[in-house]
Amino acid sequence: MTLYFTTEHEWLRVDGDTAVVGITQHAADELGELVFVETRPAGTQVKATEAVAVVESVKAASDIYAPVDGEIVEGNATLSDDPSIVSTDPQGAGWIVKFRLSNPAQLEGLMDAAAYAAFVG
Repeated sequence: MTLYFTTEHEWLRVDGDTAVVGITQHAADELGELVFVETRPAGTQVKATEAVAVVESVKAASDIYAPVDGEIVEGNATLSDDPSIVSTDPQGAGWIVKFRLSNPAQLEGLMDAAAYAAFVG
């Protein structure tokens, strides 16, 4: 599995043609405790930079964007009962959506962990 990051503070863990997307620890810290998460339904086709979910915290609401083109396969159903998981484990159990990649070549435009650390540094 390969891990990528975006300038919008999303992470993308890729395994074959499937990706799991969530927000980074940096984004989770900035948002504070989440109180609501809603994802677009499975089967939705998305283009890079289109919203795949919305999250609301005690501070603000924010869209979560598709890092690359694809089709949403699944939203993290656990988050509807306990959205705070994104705050406490954003790069683990707090993943937001899974999707199937349409154009894997787009991954080349994303950052690796070192580049993301320098970006937020």
